Amino acid sequence: MTPIITVAYLSVLACAVFVLVRWPRLPMRGESPVGLFTLIALLFTAGLDMGLVMLPLSEFPVYEEDGAFAFTNALAVEFGMWGPLVWLMYFVATFYFVAIEPKLKLFEIPLVKWVYNLTVIATCSFTCYLFMTSLPGYAPEMSQTAIWVLVVVVIGAAVISSGNMNVMKWLAIISSYGFGTLAFTALAMIAFVYSRVGMSDFVGNVGLLMDYFRHLPRFSTPINDYHEFYLFWWFAWSIMIGQFVARFVGGLNTWQLALAMVFLPAVPLGLWFCVLFVYHQGSIAIPGWLNWFMIGVGVVFVINSLDSLIRLYSANLGWSRENLGDRRYYPLHFAMQLGLVAAYMFTPFEIHWVGLTVAGLYGVIYVMLIMKRGKLKGLPAEPALRA
Repeated sequence: MTPIITVAYLSVLACAVFVLVRWPRLPMRGESPVGLFTLIALLFTAGLDMGLVMLPLSEFPVYEEDGAFAFTNALAVEFGMWGPLVWLMYFVATFYFVAIEPKLKLFEIPLVKWVYNLTVIATCSFTCYLFMTSLPGYAPEMSQTAIWVLVVVVIGAAVISSGNMNVMKWLAIISSYGFGTLAFTALAMIAFVYSRVGMSDFVGNVGLLMDYFRHLPRFSTPINDYHEFYLFWWFAWSIMIGQFVARFVGGLNTWQLALAMVFLPAVPLGLWFCVLFVYHQGSIAIPGWLNWFMIGVGVVFVINSLDSLIRLYSANLGWSRENLGDRRYYPLHFAMQLGLVAAYMFTPFEIHWVGLTVAGLYGVIYVMLIMKRGKLKGLPAEPALRA
């Protein structure tokens, strides 16, 4: 599958360049525009999951031991797995749903619509499955029964949140603040509690992280099987996050939207990884209370990801709370997500299949765009659209 994901990923990056060159100042406005901070909070919490909080410490040693990543340091590799090129995919999808989909309505074609929304449903449950499988590394004292109970609670909370847009927005903002507080607390612990390390270690790690940009082309194609898994994972997310975020874009020009979506999330990501890398370098055991703080923030991220995606596919398929009513809406989505988490756990079903399907959708969309390119002639490159 390596050639497929390579071509698919490079084609999306090329699309990003084309969009920025062709329509740099096209005004972007969604159906329910919000302010920039709320937009980034929604993007940050919907476009990420608990992996941001709970995976890096377990991945740093893997990257240091794998010869495929010998060209740079483990911190730069971690940033590359989650960094700017990934968010550029989200930007391309967001631009499409704001500027192009209203004209072409390709996602209203029945086959495209159903295949796409099935991938949304499957990706949604994978987020919860990943949380479930990562949790034992941070809370080894939790039994499998307790983990399943927590998963049931998380799915239930996400389904309830998905039925109320105001709750979803506030959860996104609260989890963003929670993530910031977590990063600050972990940094304060380094500066004032542990004598073996200090702020100079953190500043030095910022320099290590910058090595990612020196090797940027290496991250545009699969480096090894694990990086390929990440690319399929992000592909599975890309279209749905674009459609979700497109609704809330509040009048930014194309280049401003790209800047906001690519670099604003990258700053807290990079700083967080630099903090965690200090813990890794010093072989510092995370205190129990801070460990549970990380798990708590991870839980909120999972709920945010799930509720935004549940709301997305339910609206697309006419399975919304307004259409079904409470008695059918909540049991339907709860049972569907719990069942798919079990499928990831107990069957050969993998996220690679979902990512491969989404890559195929990109190919179908490219062909349709070429066939219907005449309808895009009314899309100007300059802001004269406002006149």
